[in-house]
Amino acid sequence: MNPLKTILVVSAVFLFHGLFPACANTVPLTVIYSGNLDGELEPCGCSDEGNLGGIKRRTTILDDIRDQSPDAVVVSAGGLITSAGTNDFLKSVYILKAFSMLNYDAIGVQWQDLNYGASLATQNKLPWVASNWIESDFARSRTITRTIGGNNIVIQFFTWLDPESSPTRQMPGGKPVVYDDIGKLADQLRAAKKQQALTVLTAALPLEVLQEQLMLDAVDILVVRAAYEVYGEPKKVGNTLVLEPGSRGMRLGRLELSLEKNHIKSWKHEIISMPGSVPDAPRMSGWYDEYNAKVKEDYLERVELRKQRESGESPFIGEEQCKTCHAKQHAIWQESQHAIAFEDLEAVKKSFDPECIQCHVVGFNKSGGYVDLNITPHLMNVQCENCHGAGKEHALSGGKKPVANKNWPKEQMCGQCHVQKHSPSFQLDQYWPKIAH
Repeated sequence: MNPLKTILVVSAVFLFHGLFPACANTVPLTVIYSGNLDGELEPCGCSDEGNLGGIKRRTTILDDIRDQSPDAVVVSAGGLITSAGTNDFLKSVYILKAFSMLNYDAIGVQWQDLNYGASLATQNKLPWVASNWIESDFARSRTITRTIGGNNIVIQFFTWLDPESSPTRQMPGGKPVVYDDIGKLADQLRAAKKQQALTVLTAALPLEVLQEQLMLDAVDILVVRAAYEVYGEPKKVGNTLVLEPGSRGMRLGRLELSLEKNHIKSWKHEIISMPGSVPDAPRMSGWYDEYNAKVKEDYLERVELRKQRESGESPFIGEEQCKTCHAKQHAIWQESQHAIAFEDLEAVKKSFDPECIQCHVVGFNKSGGYVDLNITPHLMNVQCENCHGAGKEHALSGGKKPVANKNWPKEQMCGQCHVQKHSPSFQLDQYWPKIAH
């Protein structure tokens, strides 16, 4: 596919808004905006509808846009990283490294971006903004300038970190890292407007809360808390254009603005999806190969640690032993996608990624569970014990002792892996007949 055609292929149709049509004295400006990445370095790929986004595809899209519109302004509301899983620190390191290669004009700080401390966040000299940050780690605002058709455009970018959500507030004697007085931010915004700047404010809060806390008269563009995955439709509140980005880095938003004296006269809006048809950016291949090498290295280190601390016999027996007494059920399993779950990982080169492995093998990160394909090949794939629990005691008792998860409802069994994040279209009544036994 011609990269320049990518955006046309994957994007929605532009929508026109505004009371005033563009005219001779207006200046056009392209703004690309994104919301929370939430640690999604790349899409899981376990389902077609979830196979959206990823940094390699984002790079292709942004490079294409800049080729067509060199003056485009690219900003993010932040929320790039997370710290919920085993591999999240490593992913965070490489996400921040990647963003240093994407040349964003400004990125808002969210509290989750500080999960590993300000030192990690600032390591790659990203254009962070935290307007109420007390110390000097982050800029209070960023000035973005463009000269288009002889007209000078000045954008002033601000970010408000909600003091009520500060992690330090939960710590006894914790030192404040942001100031509470939103009036100071209002003064900064008004000063920017006096200088004829187009003001952009991001805050990971709902619009209603921000309206209560801050008069929006000096805010031209307000980026509110991200919705789950899907972007909201922009709307005007007074003279402020309110944007609601989506989460998980699955899409980008594009605005085509018509400006008059740095005021928004009209706009067109587009949501850019990033499905598998968007090619990976070749310039990110070195970064991605290095990331995967580090993932594998980290995984192998964990294997060694597991081997050292493992003692005793495993409570897991593997599907071959289950087959001895449950041949009919095993035959049904063998024809299912569960039986080739590990092959699916290998096909996308994720057989060393702990975040993916846990739902494609038996007992990962549990005593006696899957370690790697050489040590525990009998525990590869989604097997009987993923759903029913460790089966050793059941087998030794000749079936007299029930399996560990005997009383679990189907919803609980399936819900261990079929969650919104990885399996958004999962519906029990449709999926269950495929493996019913």
